[in-house]
Amino acid sequence: VQLQASGGGLVQAGGSLRLSCSASGFTSDYYAIAWFRQAPGKEREWVSCLSRADGNFYYADSVKGRFAISNGDIRGTASLQMKSLEFDDTAVYYCAARPGFCSGYIPESQWNYWGTGTLVTVSS
Repeated sequence: VQLQASGGGLVQAGGSLRLSCSASGFTSDYYAIAWFRQAPGKEREWVSCLSRADGNFYYADSVKGRFAISNGDIRGTASLQMKSLEFDDTAVYYCAARPGFCSGYIPESQWNYWGTGTLVTVSS
């Protein structure tokens, strides 16, 4: 399975951005996709996850109400709509995938596949 994240860029505080994740190689809908991010000088943190099969999704408290994760029409695709962006949202965003479901936070060590990151810079 290979993943690729895209859609990052420079945006002003209060603005919006949409990230996309494309995962090739899944042969069924039995998988989950997550977004993580890593800000400069900080550890990588979980942002959100989505189960393809049942559509359930979860968010970190820091982004709840501002970010929305969704399945794409094509198997293996997902997006992260980010609104009301804040300076602290500045980070490299990564998408990850694993067989099965997500039911909330799952440590990054348990995500089998990772894509290259995409940089989101929020200017204040």
